[in-house]
Amino acid sequence: MRVRRCAILFLEPREDTAFDLASLLAGGDGLARTQRWMALAPHLGDEVEVDAAERELLGALSPEQWVSGNALQAESRPALRRLLKAGLAIGSTSAHAAHRERDERLRGAHWHPLAATLHAFTRWDDADAVKNMQDSGTETAVEMREVLGAPPPEADAVGESGSRIALARIAGNEFDALLARRATCRNFDPARKLPQALLAQLLQRVFAAQAEVRVGEDTAFLKKNSPSGGGLHPTEAYLLVQHVEGIEPGLYHYHATAHALEPLPAPALPLREFLMQAVAQQHWFADAHVAVVLVPRFDRTFWKYRRHMKGYRVVALEAGHLSQTLYLAATEAGLGAFITAAINEKPLEQALGLDPLREGALAVCGFGWRGDTMETMELDPNGAVWGPAATDATGSGFTSLNVGE
Repeated sequence: MRVRRCAILFLEPREDTAFDLASLLAGGDGLARTQRWMALAPHLGDEVEVDAAERELLGALSPEQWVSGNALQAESRPALRRLLKAGLAIGSTSAHAAHRERDERLRGAHWHPLAATLHAFTRWDDADAVKNMQDSGTETAVEMREVLGAPPPEADAVGESGSRIALARIAGNEFDALLARRATCRNFDPARKLPQALLAQLLQRVFAAQAEVRVGEDTAFLKKNSPSGGGLHPTEAYLLVQHVEGIEPGLYHYHATAHALEPLPAPALPLREFLMQAVAQQHWFADAHVAVVLVPRFDRTFWKYRRHMKGYRVVALEAGHLSQTLYLAATEAGLGAFITAAINEKPLEQALGLDPLREGALAVCGFGWRGDTMETMELDPNGAVWGPAATDATGSGFTSLNVGE
């Protein structure tokens, strides 16, 4: 059998601490400290603890060159067996086909090593963002200030104030009024159906291809209404439809050139419960008429930006561009919108049939009719959405986790 190391691997020295009465009685700080080495391999997606012998062997194996396992020294072979079982070492035989196939898929996607590790090990499975805020006492802006102390200044000042050059304030027009009405919606009205034509309008404006440039039979570049690194537009829109006229509630994929919805199998959970799981129990988004999972196909961007240290960054920027376009398109249509990065990626990947080595959920946004009453606080300091009477000037009801304000 031939062996080599997996394509991408980082080793992290980690210190664990636990209460130690003996240390405290001896005049110490009462803490016992244990040092461990953790292997982070993106094709696995789970941390693996390694011992000294395994760590040294991983440093000796090449990620590119295959070598005979029999050529290794006899004292290294127990460590090799453990590494092969864990998937950190890759074997050439059929017994190791599963780890080898995942490793080869990661190689074929052309990830930058740091980006692959970041993406693999920041995905959530069953996080409850609301409970986390409750447990930490940071549910509102006032509580955040009490627990965390003062944040950095809301507007940074560079240099002396006397050297500033004052700029004229322009008179607002319709576009300024549209921007003023853009506010994250946390209060949806599920009793009011969204017309299918309005859904089609938003999808066309935000996610549809507006034009196409074809370079040969197998290569095309699209023009969309939001910018994309390299003009590659890798981000796919997967829809969770709940309250739309003429469309059965369920999961769908939006086809950007056909301007059509492709039905997907239903999730294991009821639809609203699945959305709650997807947005980490942020219940204020659970009644959105349509939720959109932004799913970049990383391998499309990395086809051009191979192992590029900025490749992941341009993909993340695109998600921001798309969400702002969605906010403005929804606001213009009289709808509320939201985006959140506090999501449970792993159940989304499973339900949508995604390959996390090549594609993955990056954020969830959504839209729908805003409710008549503000049951969950929305940040609207100018009263452009709810009117001055509904504005909480103290921010005491403003929840702390959402990124789309």
